[in-house]
Amino acid sequence: MPAWIDTHCHLDAPEFAPDADAVRAAARAAGVQHLVIPAVELAHAPAVQALAQRHGDSYALGIHPLYTGRAGDGDVAALAQVLERARHDPHLVAVGEIGLDYFVQGLDAARQEQFYRAQLQLARRFDLPVILHVRRSADRLLKGLREVPVQGGIAHAFNGSWQQAQAFIALGFKLGFGGALTYERALQLRRLATALPLEALVLETDAPDMPPHWLYRTAAERAAGQPQGRNAPAELPHIAQVLADLRGLPLDTLAAQTTANALHALPRLQGRVGL
Repeated sequence: MPAWIDTHCHLDAPEFAPDADAVRAAARAAGVQHLVIPAVELAHAPAVQALAQRHGDSYALGIHPLYTGRAGDGDVAALAQVLERARHDPHLVAVGEIGLDYFVQGLDAARQEQFYRAQLQLARRFDLPVILHVRRSADRLLKGLREVPVQGGIAHAFNGSWQQAQAFIALGFKLGFGGALTYERALQLRRLATALPLEALVLETDAPDMPPHWLYRTAAERAAGQPQGRNAPAELPHIAQVLADLRGLPLDTLAAQTTANALHALPRLQGRVGL
């Protein structure tokens, strides 16, 4: 059975509260050998740390752009203190999830930018890569990275242009692909996932969000009583099979290369995850 790394899974989300350990066990049984669990706000740090340590997985610490509105002005300084205390924890692999979101209405763009750049500075200070939230914000994220360079990382749930993809790759980033590429109508995303160098790709679920097509229910189906399927890390091998089919690759080849890519993007995974 191929072994996989889910480079982006919110195992600490409320949707997993009743059965997080069982969800992790199911993922392991499906071949998902390792998870990266990014925090979305400072208050989530203890939960992601505990989950990663309990299951032998990894975590990232950061303030997500969607949470900047309720973050305190002192939260970046407090995050720095948490990162300092965790500096020698081998389970800590990145600063994240950080970034910019210009899709959701009502967010303060200037405040997002402030938190983004401050957290890039933390990544530099602690010599860590970053896990980036990219939603209609690729050019601004790239501008920030050119002005505050970091060692690289992952552009999570990438769905930008070919030129933007090349720019992230040139800055040392891998591009995260997940359930969105399983939809036949996602033509641009599928073109990217097929045409980009295989060395640039990592796999992720973003569980419990970003469900693959076989879990998705339309509004009409939900109104008729069909519940939305919960995305989980155990779905990663099925998502990977779609990508392997699109690229005409053996599944083992895709597993080995995306694992190597994840280790390159997040160097502290090395020695903890076998190729």
